[in-house]
Amino acid sequence: MELLPDNTYAADPALRSVLSALLDPEVLEWAEPQLLHLGALAPRELRAWGEECERQPAWLRAVDPWGERVDEVVYPDAWRRLASAAAAAGCAGLPYEEESLRVAGTSVRVVHAALGYLFQPGTATYFCPVAMTDAAARVLLEYGPDDLRRRWVPHLISREPGQAWTAGQWMTEQQGGSDVGANTVVARREDGAWRLHGRKFFCSNVGGEMVLALARPEGGGAGTAGLGLFLIPRRLPDGSRNSYRIDRLKDKLGTRAMATGEVTLDGAHAELVGELERGFGQMTPMLNITRFHNAVSSVAGMRRGLMLARGYASRRRAFGKLLEEQPLHRQMLVELGVDAEACLLLTMRLAELLGRVEQKVASDQELNVFRLGTSLTKLYTAKRAVAAASEVIEAFGGQGYMEDTGLPRLLRDAQVLPIWEGTTNVLSLDSLRVLAKPGIAEAYLAELERLGSPSRDRASAALAKVATLDSALAQAGARKLAFQLAEAWIEGLLREAAGRGPREARVAELWHNGDATAASDLEMVVDGSRARQPVS
Repeated sequence: MELLPDNTYAADPALRSVLSALLDPEVLEWAEPQLLHLGALAPRELRAWGEECERQPAWLRAVDPWGERVDEVVYPDAWRRLASAAAAAGCAGLPYEEESLRVAGTSVRVVHAALGYLFQPGTATYFCPVAMTDAAARVLLEYGPDDLRRRWVPHLISREPGQAWTAGQWMTEQQGGSDVGANTVVARREDGAWRLHGRKFFCSNVGGEMVLALARPEGGGAGTAGLGLFLIPRRLPDGSRNSYRIDRLKDKLGTRAMATGEVTLDGAHAELVGELERGFGQMTPMLNITRFHNAVSSVAGMRRGLMLARGYASRRRAFGKLLEEQPLHRQMLVELGVDAEACLLLTMRLAELLGRVEQKVASDQELNVFRLGTSLTKLYTAKRAVAAASEVIEAFGGQGYMEDTGLPRLLRDAQVLPIWEGTTNVLSLDSLRVLAKPGIAEAYLAELERLGSPSRDRASAALAKVATLDSALAQAGARKLAFQLAEAWIEGLLREAAGRGPREARVAELWHNGDATAASDLEMVVDGSRARQPVS
């Protein structure tokens, strides 16, 4: 049973609405052929390659037939096809291309987010390497010495499959987890070069061509302040492998096709990025980008699940009617659609801010909103993505629980989103720390004021209250506060979008009162059939 539309861009009224609002007409005219191309690939080729990768995941070839250590991650051909498609579409490189920047300007990250949103669903989590490659390019451009930039960045942003490389990000160690300040991997100067010794515990995209990793210079201070940032190549200039060992690949709940490993660094050759002992601070642009990508993945998964459930409801009969004809099932689909659109608006606002920050035209207020908004957007969309995936599986009844339908993977893969790049608790506490900095709360409230958020006063009262609490009470309530602030921001974005047309106004209304039993709500909100003509 084929449940997806022929083109996931043309069939997505929420994405088309937000792009029409955020992009100038000439930028949209430039972007739309790219979006239509990916929208046509998504339900067919990209989906098929992703399914093949799930059936035949990457595996570790530790030694060759002659007993020589090779530490090679062996990928199926479909993974290479996904890599080529991602490179050709500019999934990592678009924000760095002169032509793209000339046409799109600060809107380039909005277009980039839309491309990722269309590419990500069903592609066996290939978007994880894309995210880390994008982030590595940004860090090298911001902090890398000229030689590293010249050697690595052209490959990281290339659209040519034979030239495009991917990056990893190795921060986590077994004893610390999210507590990066507890890291013990040491960097030593040996024979005039940096060598890393120790063990990294969660190494995503472990087969990539390079990785950015944190290590503590020998004799360096404790905590995050003593960490340096290093580039570790997989291959040395003479073609030999670097001195690290992939101990094993992780056996994960989801994201099974994407190789995550445990790595022992045994004097691995590394090159310093930026200033020694400022490594953690220099990782901030990388975290901002990977958290942004995490939000894009979350909203993309929400929309894909909605499309599948909507397609099923138009074909499945129960109790004498199609599911789409039954008021309660219709109500559930509309709620999924409203939630997905709300999270999309939040993510696209973050993309808009990221574009301005990267091109150094953001105002102080925008910089402050972005600093808080990165954590709020990532934590909120990730949690909603898990809830949406669970609801979608339930919408299929027993078939949703059957592995051969491919549906359980929606929930397995969504569950990593609140964990990667900072758990919900970690990001809630990060939001609390950021709010204590001068100007952050004021900038956030000004953003709500600009949008006309109905929850502006409640958010202001919540911020005033938390400022009076002692540290323990403030931390205990940080999660509740973060969700409240994210939803107040969403309410403002929905209020702003309501002026664009009747469909958007109805979405905003449904976010508040939730009563959607009419067939017209399903057609308008989810299908967009009453909002505008289809894309040709």
